[in-house]
Amino acid sequence: MNDANTPGSRIIGLGHHQPARIMTNDDLAAIVDTNDEWIRTRTGIRTRHIASEADTVTSMAIEAGRAAIADAGIDPAEIDQVFVASTSATDRAPYTAGRVAVALGLTAGPAPIDINTACSGFEYALALADQSIRLGSATTSLVIASEKISGLVDWTDRSTCVLIGDAAGAAVVQRSDTAEIGPVSWGSVPHLLEAVLVDGDPQRFSQEGRSIYRWAITEAEGHARRVVEKAGMTMEEIQVLAFHQANLRIIEPLAKALGGDTKFVITDVQESGNTSAASVPLGLSKAWAAGELPEGVPALLFGFGGGFAHAGQVVRTPVRRG
Repeated sequence: MNDANTPGSRIIGLGHHQPARIMTNDDLAAIVDTNDEWIRTRTGIRTRHIASEADTVTSMAIEAGRAAIADAGIDPAEIDQVFVASTSATDRAPYTAGRVAVALGLTAGPAPIDINTACSGFEYALALADQSIRLGSATTSLVIASEKISGLVDWTDRSTCVLIGDAAGAAVVQRSDTAEIGPVSWGSVPHLLEAVLVDGDPQRFSQEGRSIYRWAITEAEGHARRVVEKAGMTMEEIQVLAFHQANLRIIEPLAKALGGDTKFVITDVQESGNTSAASVPLGLSKAWAAGELPEGVPALLFGFGGGFAHAGQVVRTPVRRG
């Protein structure tokens, strides 16, 4: 993006992991005062994957990272940097990225970096990986977002428990002779600092849904367009839209405002729920694995949520090997 002849980085592999347990809206109706129609009408969500006790932020990150490395077709020893974005990680030391690196046998002793900017975490981590590679601090990075939000939710609160899902998504990013990951556009919204919270004892997830919806409907389009402008491109050139999968009632109008009728739009929220930082790489990887994601085309990534942080970049989708 920008000068196509400028060295930079590119995504060469995608991977994801979701817990085996699938919870339907009818399953939720058995434990909280809700029903399938109420949930679909307000969120578009039909199902979500919920972690077992054996599923952790780390274990899901490992599986997603392993899948991305396999998709990239590289020797794990090439990876010299590992990012794990999560707002639900419980490991403090050793940190999640370090545990992932050891479990995956990354023998080069990669730099392990945990990051928490909630729902925009993957985009922040991807930007830092790209910048590290551009500056020569790394050549190949594994960028993962992994979330176990089900461990933080109040299952008696129908305004939040119907939204969430657990998952991990990952990408392998490698140095490239051309810049296929555009410059990041990132920032925060100070007056919404506490619109999304994970706090208390025990810690619980809560949010001001109306405030977030209002921002997404009135402000997100402008920020998304600035991402494309930073990449030196126009919206007409963008072929894939991959937004944070917060709510289908946010994704659909935002996509429409950005010309989504002529683009491939990620709407995995319907099957996976809101998986926070994992939602963008999860949606991309699932579409890639299904053979639905177009190859080698400009995709707009845009995450937003707790903090209240937002970030996005234009990337070129991978090209299949062979």
